[in-house]
Amino acid sequence: MTVVLATSAHTYWAIAVSIGFGAAVIVAILLTLLLHFVGSIEKSVDGLLEIAGEVAANTACIPQLEATAPVLSLIVDEAVVQDGYMNALTDGYGAA
Repeated sequence: MTVVLATSAHTYWAIAVSIGFGAAVIVAILLTLLLHFVGSIEKSVDGLLEIAGEVAANTACIPQLEATAPVLSLIVDEAVVQDGYMNALTDGYGAA
């Protein structure tokens, strides 16, 4: 025995509306998730922008470190001179 389904334009219309409604529900869910994720990203970016300002303030003087190397060379040269003076002062001290 075979069962023949009587399909009419009304049945096709109901199927199409059901599929469309299901698709609309899925799209609404996906849009809600998208808005949630965008909000989360926006909060993270706001936090990063605050921290970036603090990092910029902390690192603003780094270019001035380029001037340190020549000064250190002068300090080392002066330390050698002072060491020579101290050696000259202490030569023979305590030998008596």
